[in-house]
Amino acid sequence: MPTVRTLRSLLGICALTLGLTVAMAAAPTKAHAQVPVLCSETSLVNAINSANAAGGDTLALFPFCTYQLTSAHGTSPHGAVGLPPITTPITLLGLGVTITRASGAPAFRILQVEGAANVPGTKGQLSAVGLTIRGGSAVSPYPGGGLSNLGGTVSMLSSSVTGNTAVAGGGIYNDNGSVTLTASSVTGNQATSSGGGIYVNSGGVTLLGTVVRDNTPDNCAPSGSVVGCT
Repeated sequence: MPTVRTLRSLLGICALTLGLTVAMAAAPTKAHAQVPVLCSETSLVNAINSANAAGGDTLALFPFCTYQLTSAHGTSPHGAVGLPPITTPITLLGLGVTITRASGAPAFRILQVEGAANVPGTKGQLSAVGLTIRGGSAVSPYPGGGLSNLGGTVSMLSSSVTGNTAVAGGGIYNDNGSVTLTASSVTGNQATSSGGGIYVNSGGVTLLGTVVRDNTPDNCAPSGSVVGCT
C-alpha cells in the first residue's frame, strides 16, 4: 500500500501537468493546496466528499493509479453514480490515472457534476487533467455513462472518456451546462439510442484539439450540437 510520503514524492512528476490547468476555464476560483489521494477507491471517495464539504479543492491523484470502483457512492434522480456527485469546484489532477467501474460491479456512471442551473444550491465545477474515465454504465433509462454534467462546468485536458455505455450520451451527457475538452479523446463509447460519444440535451460542448470517434451508433447527438463532431 503506497504511503503518503511516497505519494508526496511522486507528486513532483505532476508539476508540469498542474501548470497546464491554469488555462482551463473551469479551474476553481479559490486557491487550494494539493490534497494527495492514495491509490484506493476509499481514498478517492473520501477525498471528493471532503472537497465538497470544504467548498472545493485540488485532488492530486496517485500517478498511474487505476481507481477501481466496486459500488456506487452517489445517488441522484438520474441514477447511481460511482463517485460522489461533484457539487463544488474540484480539480482532479492526474498523470496516467484511470477511474473505472470494476468488473462485476453493478451499473453506475463514473462521474456526475451538479450546478445551480439544474440542482439548486450546488456549484459544481470539474477540472480534470491526465485522467481516463472508463467502463461506466448508466442505469437505464438514464443518460451519461462516463460523465453526466447537470448544469455545471466541466473542463478536461489531456484526458480520455472511453468504453462507457448509456441510453444516450454513452461517454458524456450535457444538460444545461458547459463542457470543454482540450487535447482529449472520446472513443469507443456506446449508446442504445443516440449520442454514443456525446449527447447534448442543452448547454454547450466545445472541442479543442480533441478527437471524438469510433462511438456507437454515432459520435455526437443531436446532429450539429457539437461543432466539429458528427
